[in-house]
Amino acid sequence: MILCAGNNETFEFATPIGVGLIESAMNLTRLCLFDKPEFLLFIGSAGSYGEHKIFDIVESKTASNVELAFLNNDAYTPLDNVISTNITNKKDVIVNSSNYISTNEELTKKFLKLGIGIENMEFFAVLKIAQEFNIPAGGVFCITNYTNKNAHEDFLKNHDEAKRVLALHVKKRIKELTKK
Repeated sequence: MILCAGNNETFEFATPIGVGLIESAMNLTRLCLFDKPEFLLFIGSAGSYGEHKIFDIVESKTASNVELAFLNNDAYTPLDNVISTNITNKKDVIVNSSNYISTNEELTKKFLKLGIGIENMEFFAVLKIAQEFNIPAGGVFCITNYTNKNAHEDFLKNHDEAKRVLALHVKKRIKELTKK
């Protein structure tokens, strides 16, 4: 099953599950309870912490849920805040998920030191639900913005093109996989 967030980030070949960690977790759980899919592929936009460029495609099976306060030792969590469905030795780009979009470029550079490369609001919830239901899962993302003060404006400016690039990439990969 191919999933996307929803609202203005939809694709004709993907099922919308909601925006942010809570909506996506609730709606994906509902989907899995009623008709458990064989696999989950989440597709969407992402912000770059600096290493990935606008319109880069990033594939990953690893997500984190690290809030900005953690980066300055202003918070801690008793929860396991990194999850992965990666069963290979290939190193993944870690996708951070939060209900907030990061806009502090200096602070978000600290994510890179933790090995976290991009952010997407829903991916951690998708992998957590996949883990709970024992469903193989992954994600494909197109970079729309950097995590700086212009994040929202750049997201809006680049979103349509990123969706186009992402749709082409996913359709191409599906064709490649179905030929095997």
